[in-house]
Amino acid sequence: MVLEHIATRDGKLVSFLRHELELSSTLTTKLKYRDAYRVNGERVHVHHRVHPGDKITVTIEEEMPDYPAQEGPLTILYEDESLLVLDKPAGIMMHPTFNRTEGTLANYLLYYYQQTGQKSAIHLVNRLDRDTFGVVLIAKNSHTHAILCEALQSGNIKKTYLGGVYGHPENNEGTIIAPIARLDPMSLLRCVRDDGQYAETQYKVLARTEHCSLLELHPITGRTHQLRVHCCYMGWPMLGDSQYDPKEAYEFSCACGYEYQQLCAVELSFPHPLTKETITVRSKQTITLPE
Repeated sequence: MVLEHIATRDGKLVSFLRHELELSSTLTTKLKYRDAYRVNGERVHVHHRVHPGDKITVTIEEEMPDYPAQEGPLTILYEDESLLVLDKPAGIMMHPTFNRTEGTLANYLLYYYQQTGQKSAIHLVNRLDRDTFGVVLIAKNSHTHAILCEALQSGNIKKTYLGGVYGHPENNEGTIIAPIARLDPMSLLRCVRDDGQYAETQYKVLARTEHCSLLELHPITGRTHQLRVHCCYMGWPMLGDSQYDPKEAYEFSCACGYEYQQLCAVELSFPHPLTKETITVRSKQTITLPE
């Protein structure tokens, strides 16, 4: 990726890198050691004095991951030179781990990059559990990733989920505020506990059947397993959730044939990191309640 900017003021190069070009401080330092900065075609250091009319060029070369590229199913909802949005299926991990280096979304995406001749990296902006499905935002370079992560932290990326739950909320809409903590130091599971981190979820009931409800969910915070933990805590656990469902709910899910938790990241809305245009992408997947 190459960034270019024509200066309209005097100042040190580092000032232009941080403000006009919006490079993060971490990336600015990292690129300093990669011969990435040019002013009017000449190699310069970050404290070089820039004048109006000077052309600043930044070359960002990404390090390729060390896990294997692998052909696999990949549904692309949106793509440009900076990022892409995928529609993740249930039952697939986001990226390799120490114990599993193949069969993940990242393996398939790396293969796609190679087949299309893209020298792009894989920087996950939002992450979904293995059995959650729907929209995933991925940056192609570290610069785009830093901007999108800042937007995520500041609440400028809006996430909408659909959740099929066992039971019925008393109200048709509301807000769940309940702190989430790790179940125990060695566990990956979470629970609602007073010493946990602040967690907030907004919900709206879209449909009700005899035993279940379809909810629209908006996580205001981004705690691990937040939506599943909050819904279970409120008495309407997620259908098909083998980790958090109480016995009655899980037996009902098994009888309905649910293999995975019925939680879909259905829509993502975010400001494009370069154009600042609002991009809204919707999953092709959905949730249907049992009668």
